[in-house]
Amino acid sequence: MWEEDGRWQATIDGPSRKTYSAATRDACFASLRRAAGRDATLTVEVLPRLAGVAEAAKIMGWDKRRVVTYLDRGTFPAPIATLASGRVWRAADIEAYARLWHGRRKGRR
Repeated sequence: MWEEDGRWQATIDGPSRKTYSAATRDACFASLRRAAGRDATLTVEVLPRLAGVAEAAKIMGWDKRRVVTYLDRGTFPAPIATLASGRVWRAADIEAYARLWHGRRKGRR
């Protein structure tokens, strides 16, 4: 299962591979359960949403240069991977950091 554009997606592997989609994770899982049958064993792998520098900047409400500045200062969350195309984070880690960062800024005002 994975989240894409605000909707949860899932597939059941097999000869008639089909994709299921729902607004929530629970609803998507319910669709899988109905399709597979009550007696079937489901193995569900939930893939986290990932964010690159552009996505991290959008989450923070910053531009990309500011993300790089905070990275260079060592005050931004460490990426989970550095690829040839750039750094990658779990979006949830950046969202948690954004809540803390904006909360501290709000307290200063």
